[in-house]
Amino acid sequence: MSGTVTGDAHDVMDGRDEDAHDAADERDGDVHADVRDQLRYLLVLSRPRFWLYLAGPVAVGVTYGIADVSELFTPTTVALAAYFLLPANVLLYGVNDVYDAEIDELNPKKAGERETRWHGDRLVVLAVVAAGLLGAATFAITPPAAWPYLAGFFVLAVGYSAPPLRFKTTPFLDSVSNGLYVLPGAAAYATVAGTHPPAAALLGAWLWTMGMHTFSAIPDIEPDREAGIRTTATVLGEGRTYAYCLACWVGAAAAFAAVDVRLGALLAVYPAFVSWVALSSIDVARAYWWFPGVNTVVGTLLAMGGLWRVYPLWKVVG
Repeated sequence: MSGTVTGDAHDVMDGRDEDAHDAADERDGDVHADVRDQLRYLLVLSRPRFWLYLAGPVAVGVTYGIADVSELFTPTTVALAAYFLLPANVLLYGVNDVYDAEIDELNPKKAGERETRWHGDRLVVLAVVAAGLLGAATFAITPPAAWPYLAGFFVLAVGYSAPPLRFKTTPFLDSVSNGLYVLPGAAAYATVAGTHPPAAALLGAWLWTMGMHTFSAIPDIEPDREAGIRTTATVLGEGRTYAYCLACWVGAAAAFAAVDVRLGALLAVYPAFVSWVALSSIDVARAYWWFPGVNTVVGTLLAMGGLWRVYPLWKVVG
């Protein structure tokens, strides 16, 4: 009888242990799933399709700044490329999404898999802050010639979206402030060359970013107007915004042509692109998603041109 009672007690205890283990496993599973969801959200938040908008200029800046191909991959150039590939994008778009949370509720572009509305928690906020703090290390690995460009990037990356500056809500300043995309490339050039990039190239690249930003704002005209947000695109309207982008990109091509006529010819693809979209029946919201592909091709050709300065094409072919 006592054996039976003891056995029953053991069975009860075993059952409780199994229930406790199951509950613990379920909690662990929930934690792991939550972490995976947060990491997946951070990935979407960082806009993978646009990663090269910051990392690409670094590659171009390095290829035009080096004097020998052996200087291409160094701990400093790799670290700069790595930072501006992912952490800098987490910072830039994380700050943007935090302060645009209410506006994005009205934006259909932010309801898909490519871009999403802000629903970050403490861990996501910490990741955005950590990405900014990590950027401080870029000053430690670069020479003073690069510091003004790095400082400009961080000021504009935060000030574009965050108050009190919030450049994105001031027509034309929203466009001009997007020169922030040029600054990682300028910093990379200054790092490897030890001097500042050509002024004409810097101007051309800045004009290019102004056109790029304003073109990407065309699909947002109606949602921004409904939200009471004033931008270059909402003030000009769709038709005149196309003309503004065309002017920026013609200016960019002319500035690059002053450095090298071949660079100007390559940049001429942008005036052609915006003219085609404006004069065709193509939906600009659809063309918006082609733009990263255009930029990738142009950026790759720019970087290859820089490499061929120090490693001529005939060596590659030979």
